[in-house]
Amino acid sequence: MLTSRDLCSAMWRTSSYSNGDGGNCVEVADGFPGLVPVRDSKNPGGPALAFGAAGWARFVDALRSGSL
Repeated sequence: MLTSRDLCSAMWRTSSYSNGDGGNCVEVADGFPGLVPVRDSKNPGGPALAFGAAGWARFVDALRSGSL
């Protein structure tokens, strides 16, 4: 289980699907084998969710294919 302390040194990057006008801004962190931490870039000190890498990949694939 991850805690917020585990993510303190995370290197966050903005999703390519986020828009640049302050709207939907999602950040993900790399370097966590098997997990994909996700947070709202407008609230970097707020909570983050950690998804299994396989489930996240299926979610992103569904977005790309337009099935969601």
